[in-house]
Amino acid sequence: MMIDIPPGLILILGALIVPFLKGYLRGVFLLALPILSSFILYNLPDGSHFAITAFGQHLELLRVDPLSRIFGYVFLIAIFLGIIYSLHLRTIEEHLSGLIYSGAAIGAVFAGDLISLFVYWELTAISSVFLILARRTPEALAASMRYLIIQVGSGVLLLAGLIIRWNETGNITFDHIGLESVGGVLIFLAFGIKAAFPLLHNWLQDSYPQATPTGTVILSAFTTKLAIYALARGYAGTEELIWIGTIMAIFPIFFAIIENDLRRVLAYSLNNQLGFMVVGIGIGTELALNGTAAHAFSHIIYKALLFMSMGAILHRTGTVLASELGGLYKTMPFTSIFCIIGAASISAFPLFCGFISKSMILSAVAYEGHYWVWILLLLASAGVIHYSAIKVPYFAFFANDSGKRPKEAPLNMLIAMALASILCVGIGVWPSSLFYILPFEVNYIPYTESHILSQLQLLFFSALSFAVLIKLGFYPVQSKSTIIDTDWIYRRLAKAVVVLITNVALTLHSNLFEVTILRARRLVDQLYKHHGPQGILARTWPTGSMVLWVAIFLGIYLLLYFIKNI
Repeated sequence: MMIDIPPGLILILGALIVPFLKGYLRGVFLLALPILSSFILYNLPDGSHFAITAFGQHLELLRVDPLSRIFGYVFLIAIFLGIIYSLHLRTIEEHLSGLIYSGAAIGAVFAGDLISLFVYWELTAISSVFLILARRTPEALAASMRYLIIQVGSGVLLLAGLIIRWNETGNITFDHIGLESVGGVLIFLAFGIKAAFPLLHNWLQDSYPQATPTGTVILSAFTTKLAIYALARGYAGTEELIWIGTIMAIFPIFFAIIENDLRRVLAYSLNNQLGFMVVGIGIGTELALNGTAAHAFSHIIYKALLFMSMGAILHRTGTVLASELGGLYKTMPFTSIFCIIGAASISAFPLFCGFISKSMILSAVAYEGHYWVWILLLLASAGVIHYSAIKVPYFAFFANDSGKRPKEAPLNMLIAMALASILCVGIGVWPSSLFYILPFEVNYIPYTESHILSQLQLLFFSALSFAVLIKLGFYPVQSKSTIIDTDWIYRRLAKAVVVLITNVALTLHSNLFEVTILRARRLVDQLYKHHGPQGILARTWPTGSMVLWVAIFLGIYLLLYFIKNI
């Protein structure tokens, strides 16, 4: 029965034991959890199921097929590398939240119904926020609250969509959904928020750079790639995704070039790479979906490597601002080498993993005749080479010497970066190791003359343009600044609207209060005038007059009563 346990559940339950362990025992236990989960997953054959009955529904907590398997493997690799990277930490909150977060993401990947997916979906949101809060700065606190609102909002949309879909179809199975119904559209938007669709994306740049060095590495692996998996499962072949993904790949270029915070630059490049995956899902062919799964696998590893290198710099220097760095290769040579390997991977340099996966998506786009999309994705590839593969290592390690001479990264960080580097090169040199676990049979040769030549040309001219711009002084100056993206809507516009509404409400309240008080005073004055000690109704009347008035009123009453009954 052991192998029938959902792999993600091992990490979630294991997190409950971590607080009771200390020292080396805790580190060994942390590393053992993803290894055990990987062993369980490896021994689960395709078609394995594990279900329970709850809420009057048949909930499928475990569904193993090639698509869920590859995402499960790479998520386990990511948390294993993240644990190694974080072994120097003495506090346990990041270990706890990282395990629960990754376990929930893995649980969602193997969920076979929308209710189980929703539970894991929200658990990823709640557990991951602690990786941002662990930074313990006012900026991190504010960013974590915005992040939590957006992520929980995604879950609310997912819940609304699944309820509507259940009412429409009586089915909660998590398979192809499509956009033909209201429920399908709401679920699509829920997935789109986590996938950082255009105009829904800025939570990523707002929150990831505010997390701890370890937190950003772990965050980069799960939330957005879980959304990519969900889109591939529920919306493969949806043509709208082709242009959504193309826009995602293009727009980060303009922000990343002028961004000073290098972790924010990497966050924008994350948007760019997600765009390639979304395009692949929109194409929907076997080659495109294989390319999407392969690129998600490669991206998790090389983006973690890049965030690890920046995290090591932040750990040693306290900053990742390009304007305050430079010359760090002198005392952090291994970190600089690992960063360059990550940069070569994200730029799709031949013999690195990014070359294998990105070429599959581009080939699928060309085979289906989407030539304008293919050209735009080439431009996006040139952009990511420019600002992520070149800018990040250049300004961090080789630009104007900042005078900082920090120590090399801690040993555990170096080990994690070395393992990620080995995977980046290993997949690039031996692509069949990745092809073996892709969802569909692979009949694709990445190393052709045309692929290699076109990619080398792209790399060469991107590097040349960067060098020329730097030499001529035209490259944007890296200075302390805050780049406002679509977060202008809720950080500036929404704030101004709230202030305006508050001021209007206070004004109306003040005026209404003053009018109410004035009228109340007038009423009291009138009552006092008539009923006070000197009021007309308080005077003493003779008994005879009183009897007369009573008789008059009685007579009037009797007369009216008589008229009524005639």
